[in-house]
Amino acid sequence: QVQLVESGGSLVQPGGSLRLSCAASRNIFSFYNMGWYRQAPGEQRELVATITTRDSTNYADSVKGRFTISRDNAKNTVYLQMNSLKPEDTAVYYCNAANIYGGMHYWGKGTLVTVSS
Repeated sequence: QVQLVESGGSLVQPGGSLRLSCAASRNIFSFYNMGWYRQAPGEQRELVATITTRDSTNYADSVKGRFTISRDNAKNTVYLQMNSLKPEDTAVYYCNAANIYGGMHYWGKGTLVTVSS
């Protein structure tokens, strides 16, 4: 079992920055690809960014150049640095861990990011 806990969500002004954290209950990064997803009210959950076990990254087109995903292996923590935030970034952000050898996924409970008008 893997437990994921997100933190860092808050209210922020348009153009501002925010850093989200995802803490894993144990060292999993050698066998799990990590990702950030988000879900706005009335919409489907969508991919924001991913980072593989080999540190390859991928971003949704809507956040390229503004968001950066990274991880600290010693702290078992994945981060999402969000800059130049827009109102359309408002959503609940979820952390995901996907086992590279199977279909097992783990999800955090989510953290709310609100970008004011």
